[in-house]
Amino acid sequence: MPGQAKETVYEQVVKVTNVYLGPAAERFIDRQVENHLHIEPTKLTKKDLEKMIDWIKVVVSLLTGEREIIEEYITELRKLTEDGKVSKNKNVHKQ
Repeated sequence: MPGQAKETVYEQVVKVTNVYLGPAAERFIDRQVENHLHIEPTKLTKKDLEKMIDWIKVVVSLLTGEREIIEEYITELRKLTEDGKVSKNKNVHKQ
């Protein structure tokens, strides 16, 4: 849409993560980026996200044993590294 700013990678990642972690999403992503990439979360790039996806998968696996949910979440994050398009229709409930 004209006049509307494009979402940053960080904003997209938080939006996707919100589906799975609810209100804890922003804090979760901030901590992952700060502790593992040592950058400001808002500076996150697609290349940075590629580096973090495996780590995020490990951490989320510690939070839930629901493999289907984990794989869906990771798939949505991987889409952000490719073309930036994520599915609009999620079939999971917030954890």
